[in-house]
Amino acid sequence: MYVEQIMTMLGLSDLQWALAVIGLFILISVAVLNIRYARARRKAKEQSENPADSRFARELSFTQGFADGDTRQEPGFSEAQLGIISASEKFSIDHRIDCVITLRFDEPISGSEILEEIKAWTDLEAQSTARWMCEGLNTNLDVAEDWEELHPESKYSDLQLAIQLASRKGPIGVLELSDFCSRAQSLAETLGSQIDMPSVSAMLDGAKELDVMAAESDIQLSINVLFDEPCPRGNFDALMRQRGFKLARNGRQYEYPSKSVVLFNSDDLDPNKSVGQMTLLLEVPLVPQDERAFERMLAEGVEIAQAAHGRLVDDNGMSLSEAAVISIRQHLDVLYANLEKTGVPAGSSTASRLFS
Repeated sequence: MYVEQIMTMLGLSDLQWALAVIGLFILISVAVLNIRYARARRKAKEQSENPADSRFARELSFTQGFADGDTRQEPGFSEAQLGIISASEKFSIDHRIDCVITLRFDEPISGSEILEEIKAWTDLEAQSTARWMCEGLNTNLDVAEDWEELHPESKYSDLQLAIQLASRKGPIGVLELSDFCSRAQSLAETLGSQIDMPSVSAMLDGAKELDVMAAESDIQLSINVLFDEPCPRGNFDALMRQRGFKLARNGRQYEYPSKSVVLFNSDDLDPNKSVGQMTLLLEVPLVPQDERAFERMLAEGVEIAQAAHGRLVDDNGMSLSEAAVISIRQHLDVLYANLEKTGVPAGSSTASRLFS
């Protein structure tokens, strides 16, 4: 009776009242999901700041894109054997980090027809913070059937549309994801294809879980070199180039490359001032474990310190201890192992996308 009175007062029909209730239910569901996500992020942050690791954090400094962390290595390490990190490869759709929508055609369709329909999606690239991709299953008789970037002259039996669920900017937003799904549905209708698409709520949950996982693994390691006296910029530049570093395009950082890929780099340095302290930085998830990039970074820090009369210190200016270095190496092993378990090994193309 009370409900009927409210409907009468507001002038709502049964249908309008039902739609209003459904809308309220959706708003409450979104609020609950946001609360759950906030708790998960807070829990991840608390774990990364566990008091049991406070000494470790003081000895060496971690910073994180998704979250925060620290690491180092021992002065008596063996010479690192650097391998080759493959040059920038073309990214492909990856179900581990992408929301994938599949379109299936009754008859193979030309790539030119598909490309004609999605050429208007260029505005999505400008509006979206997430990377999106499109691949087709090639049915050409002279080509092995496989997923590939669309070519106008080829024919495709299936089409995959994908958008990245998370990056260092955070998980994909509900509006962004909804817009992408709407475009995919519209494309399926236009091309007369069947569509296989997960629910939006499932994709959002997956995005949040991926973001929390990445937050726990996005570690940047740093090594500080403190000089007894400021090193003249000219002398410092000559030393860095001698050690194999190259000046970055911004003119303020030095990068240590391996086959055109940067293993680690320095912090920003004023090109017009002498250098009193320098920090070397390593993005752990972006370099394969077998490259032993941290060992090489530490080795370079030691050599630079010896050549320019300096020493390795922690963030408090205290000399770096061997015990701290050993502890950091152990933490690094755990971090690399965790990345392997999640299916996003350090240095992989998947990690390059997720931690960008």
